[in-house]
Amino acid sequence: MRAILRRRHRRWPPGGILTYATDRLHEEIAYIAYHFHWPLDQILDLEHPQRHTYLTQISTINRRITEGT
Repeated sequence: MRAILRRRHRRWPPGGILTYATDRLHEEIAYIAYHFHWPLDQILDLEHPQRHTYLTQISTINRRITEGT
């Protein structure tokens, strides 16, 4: 049985949940919390694509304010 498992080709490393850096996640949470004043639980409930959309929108709004457009 072990020989069969060893010969299997995998596209990703075995075991565990893969995610991006914890520092980056904390940065995103702080950015959203600062601008929207949302509690941590609410931000953590967001899926990554949804959280990324909010980050992009906040950044766009900040850029427009800074540029005066």
